[in-house]
Formats: sequence, C-alpha cells, structure tokens
Amino acid sequence: MKAGAAILAGLVLATTISAPATAAPVIANPSFESSASALTGWTVTGTTSAASIGTDAPQNGARRANLWSASAYTTEIAQTVTNLAAAWYTLRVWVKSGSATPGQALDATTVGLRNCGGSAKSVTAPSTEQDNGWVQVAVSAYVSGGSCTIALKTSATVGGAWAQFDNVTMTNERIVRTIRGADVSTLPKNQAFGALYKDAAGATIAPLTLLASSGVNYARIKVWVNPADGYNNKAKVIALAQQAQAAGMKILVDFHYSDTWADPGAQKIPAAWSSYDLSALASAVTAHTDDVLTGLKSVGVTADMVQIGNEINPGMLITGGAASGAVSDWTNLGTLLKAGSNAARAVFPSTKIILHLTNLNNGVATLQSWYNSAVAQGVSFDVIGLSFYGYWHGSLASLQSGANTLLAAFPAKTLAVVETAYGFTLAQDDAEPQIFAAAQVIPGYPATPVGQASHLRAVQNIVAGLPANRGLGVFYWEPTWTAVAGSGWDPTNPGSGNGWENQAIFDYSDRLLPVGREFAADPGQ
Repeated sequence: MKAGAAILAGLVLATTISAPATAAPVIANPSFESSASALTGWTVTGTTSAASIGTDAPQNGARRANLWSASAYTTEIAQTVTNLAAAWYTLRVWVKSGSATPGQALDATTVGLRNCGGSAKSVTAPSTEQDNGWVQVAVSAYVSGGSCTIALKTSATVGGAWAQFDNVTMTNERIVRTIRGADVSTLPKNQAFGALYKDAAGATIAPLTLLASSGVNYARIKVWVNPADGYNNKAKVIALAQQAQAAGMKILVDFHYSDTWADPGAQKIPAAWSSYDLSALASAVTAHTDDVLTGLKSVGVTADMVQIGNEINPGMLITGGAASGAVSDWTNLGTLLKAGSNAARAVFPSTKIILHLTNLNNGVATLQSWYNSAVAQGVSFDVIGLSFYGYWHGSLASLQSGANTLLAAFPAKTLAVVETAYGFTLAQDDAEPQIFAAAQVIPGYPATPVGQASHLRAVQNIVAGLPANRGLGVFYWEPTWTAVAGSGWDPTNPGSGNGWENQAIFDYSDRLLPVGREFAADPGQ
C-alpha cells in the first residue's frame, strides 16, 4: 500500500482436506424448492413464525429459506442426515444476512452441525449488507454415529435481523485453518520505542509468545534493501525470524525490493540500484534475495514461503531508475520476477513462491490477465497472493467469487490472502490521521472490537470455503503496530506518526482485543 495513505495488512486462513470417498449424504429439499409455502424436509423450532419461503433473488432456482422477525427472536431450521459412514463431513450453505439497523454487528446467524457423535460445530454467517451478495459458508464435523443434524439458526436480540439460506450440501471432506498468519514487520521498531503487549487480562507478555498462544502459526516479515531507519533490513529480519520460529511459527519472507514501502502507487528502485540497467537490476534482485535467505538459513531459519515483490500490479523496480519493471513491459518484469524466484528456490528448493497483487475491486479479469502474463513469461511461482481490505477491495461475495475464478483459471496454483485488517475504533491514539476512518466502515461491521473480530472471522470463512486444499491461509497485517512515538510510518522521518493503530489487535491500553480469539485452529466453534 502507499505509505502513510494506504499501508496494508495480512491475517488467517483455512484449507479443505479430502477424506476417503463415501456415499454422498442425502439432504431432503436442499434448495428449498419443494414447496412455495413450507420448509418441506426441515424442522422449524423457536419462533416458528419467523421462518418462511422466499422467492425474490434466490442464490439458485426459484426459492430460498428466510428467517426474519420484527422483534427479537430465535429460530432454527434443522434436518438430520442419516446413513453416514464414519468420516469427516463439510456442510456448505449459501447465505445472506443482515440487520434492519444500519451498521449494527449482529453475529446472529450460524451454520452448524450437531449430534454427529462428537462436539457440535458451527460458524457465524457474515453480514452481507455491503452489496447484498450471496456467500458460501462452510463448517466441518466428524461423524461417528451414522447421522448428523444440519442446523441453520438466527438468534437475534433485536428486531429486523434477517437471514436467507439456499443450496445446502454436505461433502466428505474437512476444513481446517492451516495457516493463521500475522505480518509482524514493524514489531521490532515498536518494541525498540517502548511498546508493551498485554493479554486480555492485562498481563504483559512477549508479543510473539502471546500471538502464538492465540493460535498464530505463521509470521510474515517484509524486507527492505537499505531503509533509512535501519529496520526491516537483513539483520533485523533475521533476528525477528529467529524469534518467530522459536515461538513456533513458520516464516513468510516478503521482499519489497525497495528502501521503503512498495505498493501499486510506489515501486521505487533502491537508491543503490538507481543507475542500473535491466541486467544489473536482475543481478541485484538475485544477489539481494540470496543474501537475505542465505542469512536466514545460516542461523537455522527456514523460509517456508517467499514473496517476490509486494502488491506488484504495476510491476516493480519502476521509479527512479534507468530500467523499467513496469507491467507494460512484461519482458522486463518477467526477467526481474524470475531472478527473484529462481534465487529463492536456489536457497530453499521447497519454499512456496508467492506473487502478490491487490485491487480485486478493479476486476478479477485484470488480475487473471496479470497472472497469465507471469505464466507466459515462465515465472516459477506457487501461490496467488492477494491483499483484501473490505473497505477498499469489495465485498465478501466479490472476494469469494474472485478467488474461485483465479483458482479455476490456474489449477496448479493455490491462493492466500496475505494482507487483511479492520478497525476496532475510529478514535486516534496519536496525531497521525487514521487510514481506517468513518468512510471505511462497512455496513454490518461497526468500528468496534466486535465488528473487527466479525470481519476477520468472515474473511476466514470465505477462504475456508475455497476448493479442496487450494486455500492456504490468511495473514493479518501489522496486528502489533500500535501507536508509539518514534515508530511512525515514514522511515525517513522519526517524527512521523502511525495511521494504523486502530486496526491493530491491541487496544489503546495495550490489551489483546477479542479478535485475538479468531486465530484459533478450529474454525468451527
């Protein structure tokens, strides 16, 4: 993102694990098409008057299920599926939900499985008020007793809360949160200027230890070539990676190939490389990549994933130099990307290479074309990496459809959301204007601790529903970047402030916010 104006984030994910094939579960009336007036095959409990069949804008077919009441209500529609072999099963349901009160976070609707022989599992359906689009929600449970009950429920403490359901399926697979990541790049600088981190009870704890105990299992760490403030360079990256690995985390190394922030608005050539032609730039990319990764390897740290460039929609190593890595000249850009990718594989042959783009809001076709060009240039990579900030890049429905489109177009690739975040308040903790302000608040996700947690959970659920084994993880961007004098956004200006602190996962008393619970390994709570 653009430093000081669009600095971005990264967090948590899920993967689908296929199990041995069994007979497909038989669900009665899964798309609610059997009757124009009755939920045939489903049992309705609670406020039964809140349940109905709707015909306007179903996800598919002519009808959908609907839950709504003008007053507070609890209503469930359920169905027990029988003749199930002992195995993991995943329930997938297309859902819309929202509130009659604009901006209210409800977390009122759940999609779940119970009475399966083990503990009940459910996930919260996200608010879809941003664009009223359908999203597919998924949850897994192990069936050991031959049957399992599907439960679609809304428990609303206010009137006007609503939910819609369509196209219910169960498949023989399991969803787990494989990667639950955090970009902790600014943590060393924050700590150097006195930042403290406390658990929810107020006890001061080492931040990486606290993140790991909350469930974070992957650290994303950016690398700058020769930053003015002396942070995010090779030495600092190696030290931070050692600490993260010691805390039990795997490591994603994020090469910016710049002395400062690299994003679609600024892909600045490092000052030391500014006179280089294309050949010299490619050699510099190779040497820099090798130097950092060899340094990590020499102290026993494995780079499990390596990102070649950061938000490189326009290219990289563009401004301030004689050579161009602009996307308009794919021969040049391909040369630079191959230099980085090949250098990374030379040090860590099994590392996963990420090519990272943003601006899904500009159309998935644009991103698909970019990755097609990378493939045509012979760039070796494994992972489609996306930034997704819902207040910039579109709705949850657009994330889901875009991710599915990219995965369908590139069947040999996987996908990760390598940056995401959301605000827990509109208040400031220093004088720097906030990046997340009133204009960024998404309907259904207020700028509160509950809204922040809800949005992260929703992004995780979307990624969890991607095709089998194709969603690698979600990274929350800079969750530890709290407001501390001296640890501002501009590496050339010690007096710069932090426009990110209201999207950190620690409040202004340094305590871990409820969003910390969203890093748990099990997505079905």
